[in-house]
Amino acid sequence: MSDDAHNNDDGHHSLMVNNKKLLMWLFLGSDCMFFGTMISTHLIYRKLYPESYDPTSLFSLELTSFSTFILLMSSFLMALAVSAMHKGDIKSFRRNTIGVIFFGLIFLGCQVYEFTEFVHAGLTLSSGTFGSTFYMLTGTHGVHVAIGVFWLICMYFYSFTGKMDAHQSAVDVEIAGLYWHFVDIVWIIIFTAIYLIEFI
Repeated sequence: MSDDAHNNDDGHHSLMVNNKKLLMWLFLGSDCMFFGTMISTHLIYRKLYPESYDPTSLFSLELTSFSTFILLMSSFLMALAVSAMHKGDIKSFRRNTIGVIFFGLIFLGCQVYEFTEFVHAGLTLSSGTFGSTFYMLTGTHGVHVAIGVFWLICMYFYSFTGKMDAHQSAVDVEIAGLYWHFVDIVWIIIFTAIYLIEFI
């Protein structure tokens, strides 16, 4: 292959990589506006139409803080998985990815438990403005976490096919990492705006 052809291939490959990252950043930007709208709606309606009950009597700050810590730890492991793939260390990538998946499932389990407790206490999607905005916001975030977990499970099993390229796959894992870090950051904002603000 001539040098010109090789350079053209490299340029085309680089363009494809940049396009992937660009598309992910565009998606995250639109998702950021989506979550921002829902969080703002919750805060506004919370002030305009206060509920007859006190949310602090329902919220378990200990459980939610634990869930937040779990998600932050998963973000740390995700960073290690990205670093491992950039180094071509498949075993380390698998190990850290399993950790992210495990922590993600723990977070989802805590959320399901929390929702179950709230429903038994009388807080449902149709029980008022607080209930509807709370479940829509936290539920949508939970769906994002579930998508991320499924994505990482697929990448984990794909790593056993022998088709993972140290360069190309590193970009794919990095994009998955961007998504996962975004989900974690959104949760920190939700945790502050929905839970912590009720105890202030």
